[in-house]
Amino acid sequence: MQQLSPLEYFGRSLVTIGMEQENVVVLDCDVSASTKTSYFAEKFPERFINVGISEQDMIGVAAGLAASGKTPIVCGFAMFVVGRAWEQIANSVARPNLNLKIIATHGGLSPHADGASHQCLGDIAMMRVLPKMTVVVPADAVETSQALKALVLHDGPAYMRLGRAPTPCVYQEDFDYTLGRASIVREGTDVTIISNGVMVALATEAAMSLKEDRISARVIDMHTIKPIDARTITEAAKETGAIVTAEEHSVIGGLGSAVSEFLSQSAPTPVQMVGIHDRFGESSRDYWSLLAKYGLTAKDITQAAHRVLQMKS
Repeated sequence: MQQLSPLEYFGRSLVTIGMEQENVVVLDCDVSASTKTSYFAEKFPERFINVGISEQDMIGVAAGLAASGKTPIVCGFAMFVVGRAWEQIANSVARPNLNLKIIATHGGLSPHADGASHQCLGDIAMMRVLPKMTVVVPADAVETSQALKALVLHDGPAYMRLGRAPTPCVYQEDFDYTLGRASIVREGTDVTIISNGVMVALATEAAMSLKEDRISARVIDMHTIKPIDARTITEAAKETGAIVTAEEHSVIGGLGSAVSEFLSQSAPTPVQMVGIHDRFGESSRDYWSLLAKYGLTAKDITQAAHRVLQMKS
C-alpha cells in the first residue's frame, strides 16, 4: 500500500478550513513544526497562538476562546496534551460542553525514537471516560482530513488522535466519511475485525491472509470510538459470531474495551483483543519493528482470528 503522512494532511486541511471558516483559531504548544500547525500559522498568523510548552495553559486559553464564540483547535503531542492537561480538559472543556477540538499527535508507539516518555498508550481511555467528549482515531491520511472537517462542523468537545509516522492508505480521496458511523472496509461472514488507526491497514492485510485459509473476515474501521457505532457492532456480532479488536493502544480502556462493554450487555459474542497488554513503550529506531515487538502486526491479528473462531458456539 502507498504510505502518506496523516500529519501532512492534517496541516493542509487546517489551512483549507481556515479559509472557509474565519471563526477557527489554532493553538499549539511550541511544537508546530512537528504537528504541522505551522501551515496554518503561516497563512493566518493573527489566528494562531503559540502558547509555549504549557499544555494546561493552552487548554485554558482555548476554553476562554470557545466560551467567547470562537472555534479553537488545539494541538500537541498526545502524551503531554492528555497527560498534563486532563483536569483542564475535564473541568474547563468537557463539563461546560464547549466547542473545542483537541488534536493529539504522536499517539501510540509512533514517536518510536523518543521512547516511553513520549509514547501515549492510554489516551483513548482517558478521553472516552469524559462525558460529552467525542473521540476519533482516523485510519489514514485521507480519513484524517475528512474527520477534521467533520469535527469542526460538530458542535461540542472532541478529541482526535494521530500518529507521527506515514501510514498505509486505506481510502481514496473521495470516500464518504460520517462521524459516528463505522466504515466497512471489507465484507466477511466468519469473523469480524474491528480496528482503527494504523491497525485498519493491518487488519485488511490479515483478512487477505485469512482468505487463503478459507476464512471470510469482515474488516470494520471504528474511527469514532465515542459515540461508538452500536448498530454496526451488533450486525457484525450477529452475522459473524466472532470479534477481533485491533488497536495501537492499551487493551485496557481503549477500542477493545469499548466494543466488549457494548457486546456484554447487548449481544454477547466471543472477543479477542490485539493491542498493548499492560506495558509501557520503549525506544526503537524503527516504528514498524516496534509494532511487531508489541504484537501489533497482521500476523497477530490473524492468530487472534483463529483463536476467536475456536470460541464460537
